[in-house]
Amino acid sequence: MTLSEVRSRFLEFYKARGHVEIPSAPIRPDNDPTTLFTSSGMQPLVPYLLGEAHPAGTRLVDAQTCFRGQDIEEVGDNRHTTFFEMLGNWSLGDYFKEEQLPWVFGFLTSKEAGLGFNPENLYVTVFSGDESTGIGADMESVSIWQKLFAEKGIEAPFASIGSEEAGYQKGMQGARIFGYDEKNWWSRAGAPANMPPGEPGGPDSEIFYDFGLPHDTSWGPECHPNCDCGRFVEIGNSVFMQFIKEADGSFSQLPKKNVDFGGGLERLVAATLGDPDVFLIDVFEHARKVLEEKTGSSYGSSEKDLRAWRIILDHTRAAFFMLASDIQPSNTEAGYILRRLIRRAIREVDRLGIKDAVLVEIAHGFANLYKEQYPWIMDNLARIEEGLAAEEKKFRNTLSTGLKEFEKIASKKDISGEDAFILFSSFGFPFELTQELAKERGLTLLESDFKSAMEAHQSQSRAGAAQKFAGGLADHAEQTVRYHTTHHILLKALQMVLGEEVFQRGSNITSERLRIDFSSPGKMSDEQKAEVEHIVNEVIYQDLPVVRSVMPREEAEKLGAQMEFGVKYPDMVSVYSVGPMGATEEAPNIPEAFSLEFCGGPHVSNTSEIHAGDTHFKILKEEAVAAGIRRIKAVLS
Repeated sequence: MTLSEVRSRFLEFYKARGHVEIPSAPIRPDNDPTTLFTSSGMQPLVPYLLGEAHPAGTRLVDAQTCFRGQDIEEVGDNRHTTFFEMLGNWSLGDYFKEEQLPWVFGFLTSKEAGLGFNPENLYVTVFSGDESTGIGADMESVSIWQKLFAEKGIEAPFASIGSEEAGYQKGMQGARIFGYDEKNWWSRAGAPANMPPGEPGGPDSEIFYDFGLPHDTSWGPECHPNCDCGRFVEIGNSVFMQFIKEADGSFSQLPKKNVDFGGGLERLVAATLGDPDVFLIDVFEHARKVLEEKTGSSYGSSEKDLRAWRIILDHTRAAFFMLASDIQPSNTEAGYILRRLIRRAIREVDRLGIKDAVLVEIAHGFANLYKEQYPWIMDNLARIEEGLAAEEKKFRNTLSTGLKEFEKIASKKDISGEDAFILFSSFGFPFELTQELAKERGLTLLESDFKSAMEAHQSQSRAGAAQKFAGGLADHAEQTVRYHTTHHILLKALQMVLGEEVFQRGSNITSERLRIDFSSPGKMSDEQKAEVEHIVNEVIYQDLPVVRSVMPREEAEKLGAQMEFGVKYPDMVSVYSVGPMGATEEAPNIPEAFSLEFCGGPHVSNTSEIHAGDTHFKILKEEAVAAGIRRIKAVLS
C-alpha cells in the first residue's frame, strides 16, 4: 500500500467508530517555549489527557506530523527517521481496553477495512508489573489479546520477560505475548516509582511486526520483540492511562480513564510491503529516482553507500517540512537543527559523488505526495525551494574548502580539538562533520577537546561564532540552560552510583536533550540507570539554589570542584554549585553543596526552574562511544 492509502484507511476506520478527525498540530509547537518540535502524537493532546475537555468530543483520530531531533544520529538504518507521521486514536474518558485492543487488532488484520496483515506476523507486549509499588501485571490486556488471537486460530502464550536486557537472555520462549517492566509503562516521570503524587500513568501494550529476518547476535544471544536486530519492528502502541499516584505512594484508579494509541505511519506502510526498510515506501520513490539518475546506481546496490542514501532521503524530507512550517536555517534553536540536517544531507550527496545542487530536485516529489493531506505545503513551496537552494549553495562552498583542509591535517596526524576548532573558526566547517570524518578513519575526537581549544581561543577574543558552543551548549535558550544545570546534577549522580572514578569526557547540550560522555569500565544496569534518574529528580525537586563563585583555581581544587578532563584552567576560575557552596571557617553551618564544578555557565538560579511544569529527568539511551567511555542521552519531559 501507499502512505496515503494507509493513512486514509486508518482515519476512515476510526471515524466509522464514532471518532472525530482533528488536524495535525504544527511541527513547531505554538506558545510552548519548553520544546522546539512536536515529537509525538500525544504531545499536542496532553492537556486533554489530563482532564481538559476537548471541543471535538471524547473520541478523536488524527495523523500528526512529528520530528525527533534526538534521532539524527540514528538515521542510516532501515527504520529510523527524524521526521515521521504518527497515526493516533484517542479516548478521553470514553472506551477502554475492551474496545481499543479489538479495534486496533481489527484494523491491522482486516483485509476489507484495514491493512490485512497476517496475524501470525503480529506479536504484542504488555506491562509485567512493578514490585516496588505493588502494581501487578496487566493480565487484563493479556486475556483480551489471547482471545483475539484464538479467534484467528492462533495460540498466544504469555511470557514475563522483565527488562529489555533480560529478553536477550530469555529469548522467545514460544510466546506471542511478552511482559516487560518499565518499557511498557507510561507516565511523564517514567517508571511508577519515579512518579510524584498526583501524577497519572498506566500500562501500555505495544504491537510488533515480525519480518522473519535472522537474528543478529551482535545485539545479544537471543531474539525477542524488543530486540534491535531488525526482525521485529514496533508498529503501534496503546497507552492506558488508568492510575494516579497518591500522597502515600500508593496507586488508585483514575475516575476517567484514557486511551492513547500511536502507530508509526511509515513503519505500517513498510509492513504492508513485507519489507522492514521504510525508505522503500512510495513517499521516497521520487527522491530515490533523482539519486539514481545522479549517481548511475540504484538504492541498495552498494551496502557501503546505503547509509548515505538514507540520510539524504530522511534529512531532505525533514528539512522540507521545517521550511514549510516557516522555520529558517540559523545558528540557534530550531533553525540550527534545520541547518544541521541540510548540511548533513549535502555532505552525503557529496560523498556519493554528486557535485551539482540537487536538494531542491529531491524535495520536489514530497510536495505532490503530501499536498492532499497537508494542502498548506503548496502555499509555501516557493519558500521551501528557495531556502534549500540558498543553504545548499552556501554550504557547498564551505564543504569544498573545509574538506581540503581536513585532508591536509588528517594526512599528517590525528585530528585534535585544536584542529577541529581551526576548521570551524577559519573555514566554517561544522564540528559534527569533523567528528564524523574522524570517526570514519577510526579516530576519536572528543567534544571536550574541541571545547578546550575553543575556550582557550575565547580568552583572546569573545567574538564570533565560537561563542555559540561555549560550555557545550548549542545556544543559551531557556530550555538549554535548564539542561546545562541538569547535566551538572547528572554527573554527580553518576559518581554516586558508579563511583568517584567517573569523570566527564565530553558533552553536548541543546534545547531538546542533554548528552554526556563519561569514563566508565562497563555498561550500566537497568537498576543503576533507575537509581541515577531517581537521584537527579530528587535533587531537582529540592529547589536548591545554583550559585556562581569566582575564586582562585587552587581554592576551587581544595573544595573538590569537578574539572573537565584535559582542560587547562586560568588562575581565577568560575565555579557553580548546586546547593550552597558549603561550610567554611567563617560560616561552618552551611550544608555541603550537592555538586561543585568549574564552569563558565550559564545556569538556572534555582533547580525549581528545571521542574517548572512538572518536568522530570529521563535517560533515553546509555551506550559505548569508545574504549572505557560511555554516553548518556537524556531529556526533561
